Amino acid sequence: PRHARTMQTVNVGPQDPRPPAPTFPATGPRPCVRIPDIDEQPPYPLDAFSIPLHYANDVDSVLIPAGLIQSRAEKLAEDIFQDYGGTMIHMLCCLKGGAQFFSDLVTYLKRCYSRRTPTVPFTFDFIRVSSYKGTESTGDVRIHATGMDFEVLKGRHVLLVEDIVDTGRTMAATIPEIKKYGPASVRVCSLLSKRVPNPADLVVDYLGFSIPNHFVVGYCLDYEEFFRDMDHIAVINKACLPKYDAMAKAHFNAAPAADA
Repeated sequence: PRHARTMQTVNVGPQDPRPPAPTFPATGPRPCVRIPDIDEQPPYPLDAFSIPLHYANDVDSVLIPAGLIQSRAEKLAEDIFQDYGGTMIHMLCCLKGGAQFFSDLVTYLKRCYSRRTPTVPFTFDFIRVSSYKGTESTGDVRIHATGMDFEVLKGRHVLLVEDIVDTGRTMAATIPEIKKYGPASVRVCSLLSKRVPNPADLVVDYLGFSIPNHFVVGYCLDYEEFFRDMDHIAVINKACLPKYDAMAKAHFNAAPAADA
């Protein structure tokens, strides 16, 4: 006689609605990629890369090629996924310079989550952070939301995404302001950090590159709104600054044309 199949009933208790807590490395932030200064290593030759024609004479050297930026952004996304696991992240993109890095980071994060977990990976908002009026620091950091209510940060794991940390003072002052709204955690991800004298006491949890103290443009980093469209990150030729000052004045301060 055939054996009858029996079915076992498994009693499943109520699911814990709380997401798992992030597990950050006990050793602190992972190592980043250090970009040497030109006195340590010759820069990449400009003629080895495709530079937009309109910027051809206005950059001294390519500091970080586009392909290296993408590879590093992908690795940062993997590190973030590993640390946060199934925890939903609320990402805050710091505009405008962080927009391109944020977009690429989100693309790589989606790949990580879609392959490895059924959980919703993240939500996000956009903010502007300012501490300057003209060229002088006011010492008063102001955070401007773009279509969001800061109260939504309560209880969430917040990840600030920035393009570049210069002295670090603005970001160091921003974190306490964000914490006033009661997030579960606040971490910082930045593509770049400059090696400057007397930096602020700031830990960048996810850092792409440590770079020498030069003014850099490209990959959405700008000078007077120009250079954002260049794929590489390059050191600007300071001799061109007056030209772009004049172009910015003519373009952005021009009076609207009268109707015909």
